[in-house]
Amino acid sequence: MQSNLGIIEGYYGRPWSWRERAETIAFLAQHECRFYVYAPKADEFLRRGWRKPHPPDAVHELRQLSGYCRQLGVRFGVGLSPYELFRAFDEDSQQLLAAKLRALDEIGLDTLAVLFDDMRGNLPGLAETQIDIVHWIAERTSARHVVVCPTYYSDDPVLDCVFGDRPQNYLEDFGKLLDSQVDVFWTGEEVCAREFSPGHLERVAGQLRRKPFLWDNYPVNDGPRMSQFLHLRGFTGRPAAIGDCVAAHAINPALQPVLTRIPALTLADGYARGEGYEYGAAFRRAADAVLGMELATMVRDDLSALQDIGLDQLGKRADKLRARYAQIDHPGAREIVAWLDGAYRFTGDMH
Repeated sequence: MQSNLGIIEGYYGRPWSWRERAETIAFLAQHECRFYVYAPKADEFLRRGWRKPHPPDAVHELRQLSGYCRQLGVRFGVGLSPYELFRAFDEDSQQLLAAKLRALDEIGLDTLAVLFDDMRGNLPGLAETQIDIVHWIAERTSARHVVVCPTYYSDDPVLDCVFGDRPQNYLEDFGKLLDSQVDVFWTGEEVCAREFSPGHLERVAGQLRRKPFLWDNYPVNDGPRMSQFLHLRGFTGRPAAIGDCVAAHAINPALQPVLTRIPALTLADGYARGEGYEYGAAFRRAADAVLGMELATMVRDDLSALQDIGLDQLGKRADKLRARYAQIDHPGAREIVAWLDGAYRFTGDMH
């Protein structure tokens, strides 16, 4: 299972810098990270503005990142969200989509993720139309691996509340009609799953007719509510036994690229140690590896304030924490200070 761990950069809000991406991928490549998918919601040229080409500087950076991943032995991918294309998959849209695929091919992809999340879904024939689009794309991309995110990618009823009631038998139809070589993202019983069980994953595999490709929404901390917290603790609710039930396991990282490495290391640790995994000990080892012992000890002492209380509820304690971490010359400490200063506060659109 460990060869199938990776990152999908699929959060809302403030995006990582290109340097932060490269440094994070390089660090995690030493700890069983084998793939990376670029899909930040802030990249409009992959979402609502997908019909427009990326600016030349972004193309250059993506090409550089693709090559760097290849040097590290990390598979590189891009997530394309052709916003509501399934409403009018006509000749004009097909021509624009073909041009986008050619541009992505020139960047150099191992994986192309086709993402239908965060779109209205209460439409007749939704699964059939989306799968026609995926098959059309799969015939034209040079990426060796295609994975798709359905509009209803979780059992969570919040998706029906936000995007309309899911069509009857949507997941079963998706699995029955989709080419068996295409993987399917799944976030679990909830959008931000507290745990994954073999029983749940086996049930979903039966519906999809393939093992689900986990899109794990921890330690992501985007959105108005979650950006109030730093997600630092080790993974729980991901027993190593689920490794046999999934095609791969991708984490959606936090807005803080250095701090996200702490929980990321604990996921690899959990798979490696199996039933011997202890999330507290894993956190301590990971924090030491990412931050160094001095800063890791500080973070461990302040863990409840950073992860449990919420930025707006810290009150005067925020000033004390800021003064404490501002003295430390480390990128992880600077991320904590920036969070305390509201730099990661979410104010954008979640759709």
